[in-house]
Amino acid sequence: MKRTIYNKLAFGTCLGLIVLATLAYGAVHQAVLAITYFLVAVIVLLWALDCRREGAIKLSASLIQAPILAAAVYGLLQILPLGELPAEAGVAGIPRTISIEPFVTIISAVHFLAISVFLAALLIYVDSAERIRKIIVFVSVFGFAYAFFAVLQSVLSPDKIYGIYGRPGANVFGSFVNRNHFAAWMEMAIALPLGLLFSGVVPKDKRLLFGTAGALMGASIVASGSRGGSVAFVVEVLVLSLLTYGSGRGRLGVRIALAAGLLAVVIGGALFVGGETSLSRIADSQTAVGTDQDRSRIWSASVKIIEYGMPLGVGLGAFGTAYSQFDASSGLERVEQAHNDYLQVLTDAGLPGAVIGLGFLMIVGFHGRAVLSSKNDFRRAVGVGALAGVVGVLVHSIFDFVLHTTAVSLMFLLLLSVLTATAADRFPDEVPNESSSHKKRRRRTEPVED
Repeated sequence: MKRTIYNKLAFGTCLGLIVLATLAYGAVHQAVLAITYFLVAVIVLLWALDCRREGAIKLSASLIQAPILAAAVYGLLQILPLGELPAEAGVAGIPRTISIEPFVTIISAVHFLAISVFLAALLIYVDSAERIRKIIVFVSVFGFAYAFFAVLQSVLSPDKIYGIYGRPGANVFGSFVNRNHFAAWMEMAIALPLGLLFSGVVPKDKRLLFGTAGALMGASIVASGSRGGSVAFVVEVLVLSLLTYGSGRGRLGVRIALAAGLLAVVIGGALFVGGETSLSRIADSQTAVGTDQDRSRIWSASVKIIEYGMPLGVGLGAFGTAYSQFDASSGLERVEQAHNDYLQVLTDAGLPGAVIGLGFLMIVGFHGRAVLSSKNDFRRAVGVGALAGVVGVLVHSIFDFVLHTTAVSLMFLLLLSVLTATAADRFPDEVPNESSSHKKRRRRTEPVED
């Protein structure tokens, strides 16, 4: 498939942005966010130049991008003036808006708009089996190297990122200030190689490489001490075991044995590098959630915020402001997130947010069903891996606010683009299934029907 230089640069910039956001503390600081938005603008420019060179406008019709764009639009609607607030303390003329914190809401809306553009670009440029293979190699190699670095840092410098940056009371791991966010990123990175392994489509000469990468990434999740991440990882393995039933030459018992062996190696590796500390953190029910507050207390306040903001929500990103009114600890600690993304959708966006969220889950489900019905082994294996990674993060989101971190959300969008691509009828350069256990390599450019 012949591509323009702008096409290749746009695709490479998308992957490079994921690396930058991950290594730059998860891209949560304003300076890094500014660079992130600049690179998104660069991607748009390259996209436009590619369209001009090709002589056609390239846009994806996939519905997977609609919920994110809808969230951005609703955030902008939440800051529209609807009259004025009553004068207070001699101050009048303050506009009445749905959001109780309009400035934070517009920042959140711009962020949603930026990541929706990033996803739109991925949907355009993840368009072939060749690109899918490059993504698998990218995720596996970078994930392996990143997991190795994170585990090594946890031994040599457990309190500071790169040995230079740390925050009092923070639970750092890898390049993330919050170990839960590291675990969420890694549980997505591990999904693609595990999808290929569980589906039995990895050539024999590469199984050890994929298995080693998967084992180290899994061990880093357990070593991080994230309880939500460990639960999500186990769910991923179970999902892969069930969805790959009947694929390749293995049966369900073989898949279960593979899953059990993987979990045993992961736990053993975590114990080896972190002693009992990692598992004891997971078992410790009193572990702080980043604000030294109990999750149940935050969730209880979140329910009150939902009631207060119904039916339209208190505004995207305005949870921290609303929480102060219902804080049972008399405001001693400021909580910015609900530590449950499903609750926060309702607190911030109310019923419209619930509709958008349900629509997103339905679209993911439709794509997942399309992947499972695929007759091509490679496309189904990759799609199942991407689906398992998405499911893992959705499970993790019950306990944490992982998708609020830019690096995690960008990785999540990469998996969504892979899931969408593999749910299509076929790739233009797709090769047929190969029954031989040795699976001879074929030319990737050969157009063959399923």
